[in-house]
Amino acid sequence: MVELLFSFSLATFILAISPGPDNLFVLTQSIVNGKKYGLATVFGLMTGCLIHISLVAFGVSKMIKEHESIFFMIQLFGSSYLLYLAYKVYQSDNEIALDKGAIRNESLFQLFKKGFIMNVLNPKVTLFFFALFPHFLFSDNISIVVQFYLLGAIFILISFLVFATIALLAGSISNYLKEHSKISLRLKWGQIIVFFFIAIMILS
Repeated sequence: MVELLFSFSLATFILAISPGPDNLFVLTQSIVNGKKYGLATVFGLMTGCLIHISLVAFGVSKMIKEHESIFFMIQLFGSSYLLYLAYKVYQSDNEIALDKGAIRNESLFQLFKKGFIMNVLNPKVTLFFFALFPHFLFSDNISIVVQFYLLGAIFILISFLVFATIALLAGSISNYLKEHSKISLRLKWGQIIVFFFIAIMILS
């Protein structure tokens, strides 16, 4: 159980720190408007995750309880989807683009709401949780729904810490990315390796 949760935590950390629309949005908001505005965005994004976790927790747990044979199909879908994500990351640009020109001044609540809506209206987040979480169920004695929420809590906690760090250190991170152009390539391949490794582990 401990090893499984550690693997899940490590995968979450690498995925959270890898360049993506969410953490780059937090970074640009923090650079342009200030740290507290970046943090407001982070709180919105993390709150949105609760919606996706609930959808997956109750949907998948019901399927597993009623049709245990469906679990293999969930694993197959999850593995295929993660390999697809790895391929999409491979195809993406190696450079991290910080589009600061399109950002306008907004209130803390507006940024919280924007982060929340960005997350909730993104079906890829639900698909990602659907693909990732079932493999890391860690107990036969604890309710599946409870396990999903515990995994979700770990995911949100780690992602929040990473995103909040990005918001608080936005200026330094931006300068570092400008001075070390190869770091984006390393983060890109780190993300590919994590997706690929979890996809293979799901089917093993």
